[in-house]
Amino acid sequence: MAALLAIAACAAHAQPPDQERPAQVLLYRPVFYQCRKAGGAPELAIRRMEIDGQSKILIVDPATLATRLEPLRDWTCADTNDDQQKDTRYIRAVQSSTAPQAGRAAPSPVIAPVIANGGLLHGTPSGSFITGDLCPSRRPLDRAFLQDLLATRSPLPVALSISGTWLVRHKTDFAWLRAQERAGALNITWVDHSYDHPYVPGRPFGQNFLLSPGVDMQSEILQTERILIAHGETPSVFFRFPGLISNTALMHMTEDDHLIVLGAGAWLARSPRARPGDIVLVHLNGNEPVGLRIFSALLAGGKLPEPFRPIDDAP
Repeated sequence: MAALLAIAACAAHAQPPDQERPAQVLLYRPVFYQCRKAGGAPELAIRRMEIDGQSKILIVDPATLATRLEPLRDWTCADTNDDQQKDTRYIRAVQSSTAPQAGRAAPSPVIAPVIANGGLLHGTPSGSFITGDLCPSRRPLDRAFLQDLLATRSPLPVALSISGTWLVRHKTDFAWLRAQERAGALNITWVDHSYDHPYVPGRPFGQNFLLSPGVDMQSEILQTERILIAHGETPSVFFRFPGLISNTALMHMTEDDHLIVLGAGAWLARSPRARPGDIVLVHLNGNEPVGLRIFSALLAGGKLPEPFRPIDDAP
């Protein structure tokens, strides 16, 4: 069942890119600094890069989890580590989302040591968190679904789990999302969903998705962040595994990169109900209309927990 859903929701080969020139993002790499501006509270930097020749860092507010890009020259930074930051909300969230969790329900039978639906599934005890996956797809973005939702709720907080290849091949849709964001209609949190989102139909989960032979996990993470930045957006501290499939080694890699792993408390195409506090998963890439229909029906019937909350509130 999960394999069929993966085929439907994440087929490859999308529309060709346009010719808009992105920023040049070079020397993109993980770091872990504690940084401070004059008179300001300490914050954390998790990435360093050169953007069009200027040194910048990806700053994380350790209390709110908000991210932003800042010129390195404006900050005084020093190396830090997880133990020194263990009492911050941010590092507690990273570590709890990647820790082994007994009794985790799997989307379908899997063979150990594969982890199915690992990471954060629920947040606050009221409301819910809308997450929309943008796996590689031949079809366009489900704009009509978002427009119908925006007609009744705006601004709408939504976490979009984006693969790098979806962005490359759907630049017009990406530009539309950014326009809605700038207009204040959408409050988007950009979640890393890997660059290639590999999937081979019929292959066992233990050799599929990011567990496929030859996958460079670090590249899958960093390339998606880099391309988001090159096209004018800021990556969040969240990561969602393709197919919700991982293992202990991949969890350790996301922890090392200081990312909070998102699972799904309610993948509506599979489990058409949502409880208060659930992280709700639908696909907005045109390949899973059944999930969108279920979402709309639950919403119309008052069966989706509200209010819809930003994903930063979940950990």
